[in-house]
Amino acid sequence: MPKRYLGQNFLFDPSILKRIIQVAQLDREDLIVEIGPGPGRLTRMLAEKVKKVIAIELDKKLYERLKAELAGYSNVELIHGDALEYSYENLPEFKVVANIPYYITTPIIFRLLDTKENVKSMTLTVQKEVAERIVATPGGKDYGVLSIMVQYYAKPNLKFIIPKETFRPVPKVDSAVIHIKILEKPSVNVVDKELFSRIVKTAFSQRRKMLSNSLKSIRQDVKEWLSEAGIDPDRRPETLSIEEFAKLANKFDF
Repeated sequence: MPKRYLGQNFLFDPSILKRIIQVAQLDREDLIVEIGPGPGRLTRMLAEKVKKVIAIELDKKLYERLKAELAGYSNVELIHGDALEYSYENLPEFKVVANIPYYITTPIIFRLLDTKENVKSMTLTVQKEVAERIVATPGGKDYGVLSIMVQYYAKPNLKFIIPKETFRPVPKVDSAVIHIKILEKPSVNVVDKELFSRIVKTAFSQRRKMLSNSLKSIRQDVKEWLSEAGIDPDRRPETLSIEEFAKLANKFDF
């Protein structure tokens, strides 16, 4: 029985699972990390395509059931634990394929980006609205911290929508499959990545305010700083491109 407090909405349609695997662009030598294998349908399909699958399941009952049902797959390593606390840094290069529980979507994406040297790509089934935020461009309401930080490290593509009726139990919203390919180097040149991240997060913490107000906590002479970077102090954060945020960070010590 799916547990709503763990965000469990299981996908059973084999044709959709097959499409997810196609999007992931898997190779026979790949190591795959699956977060939240649930009933194990996707796990089995992955195991038939790749060298090894590491499946991380938080639900103890599901873990025990999967352990029995997947016993015949020598290339599946099943782990009972929290995917947010797993040591991805200790793995060789891997790809992620997962139907992410809604409530940990953003934290798990940021956790995986922390280990970007090891991750080649992520193929994630997430809430449709989250996928739209990840791929958003400047100027719209969906554009924000998640858009910029993912696009700084990776190239995301929204591949297809999955109607909510396909899941059991049926969630309140549709889902989407997004493919996130980690870039060999960040999309923009930033001298201080932590400062860049801080500026982006501070700007969007008050996204309706002009930058001259929302960034005051970082620098008192904010208008001069913005002007030096060639940015109108009256602009709002959702209008700035990732390149402009990078320029602003790099001009911090002008």
